[in-house]
Amino acid sequence: MGHAPRVSHLAGDPSATLVVVSGLPAVGKTTIASRLARQIRAAHVRIDTIEQAVVEATPLVEPLGPVGYLIGYAVATDQLRNHVSVVADSVNPLEVTRRAWREVGARHAIGTVEVEVICSDPHEHRRRAETRTSSIPNLVLPTWQQILDRAYEPWDHPPLIIDTAGAHIEACVTNLRRRANL
Repeated sequence: MGHAPRVSHLAGDPSATLVVVSGLPAVGKTTIASRLARQIRAAHVRIDTIEQAVVEATPLVEPLGPVGYLIGYAVATDQLRNHVSVVADSVNPLEVTRRAWREVGARHAIGTVEVEVICSDPHEHRRRAETRTSSIPNLVLPTWQQILDRAYEPWDHPPLIIDTAGAHIEACVTNLRRRANL
């Protein structure tokens, strides 16, 4: 099941938690993040939704660089300040973005849980990537080759790993909640 989760309990709002759900496209992270948010009554801050809205409302085009993440940090901060826990949902492929989420949590949450969702079966991961549809209108999903070619830096510390290969999504969410004490 991977290493022990990185849960940092730092000074901040005593009633709100930040759960950062990361991972490559098509591993199941959004399904897990949205179900977790419903179960723990948290805000679901999805970077894909933010980025698609920016593309539709501005002359900007993909890739947007840090724009979606910067908006996501601000939205999460507002929720945490209002004592609302947040489940942040993004690929989160770079140490700089991971560090930024940790900083949001350190300033505004009682704890930050970093989760990496993986699919350890490459055939299943590819099948998902090639057969899924987007829940966000007009969002163009990456191809399998784009997923393989995507920059994804190693973690500088072990996150809580949730492997969706051969696992039912509800079991994954239950496992995440148990291991992170949510």
